[in-house]
Amino acid sequence: MLTQAKPIATASREFAVTRTFNAPRDLVWKAWSEADRLAQWWGPKGGKLDVAKLEFRPGGVFHYSMLMPDGATTWWGRFVYREIVKPERIVFVSSFSDAKGGIARAPFDPTWPLEVHNTLTLSEHDGKTMLELHGAPVNPSAEERVSFEGLFDCMQQGYGGTFDQLDEHLAKT
Repeated sequence: MLTQAKPIATASREFAVTRTFNAPRDLVWKAWSEADRLAQWWGPKGGKLDVAKLEFRPGGVFHYSMLMPDGATTWWGRFVYREIVKPERIVFVSSFSDAKGGIARAPFDPTWPLEVHNTLTLSEHDGKTMLELHGAPVNPSAEERVSFEGLFDCMQQGYGGTFDQLDEHLAKT
């Protein structure tokens, strides 16, 4: 078990998404923890992900660029891992970033929170894996909280497309 305890303040309402994959938990874990696998499914449907750095450990960083589906726009993002409990839980803070890995404002909304605290849990039942992801902004302003909570439906759709890609990746492996 790898852990790094660090308290973090978040908003009162969390975003949550749940998905069941027809794959064992070990395989789903690898899809989240290995750079070559993440590059095959993370991000918007129709986009292309390039992993700039993956240090899968507490305090480590996943830094990536996403060529968006329009083929012309690139967005950068990063996770900073807070806690890793193999193969059950990954706690990380996500944000948009610049090419050097510094935190940046979201390209789609100047009031989107700078950082989102996420807890991903994986549980296995009869060879299938249930994924639960909960997220909330870190120390948001009132405006950032409203922006985050106002996009719950869009986030459900976005994660739906991303998790469709994960489903396709798992079926191939």
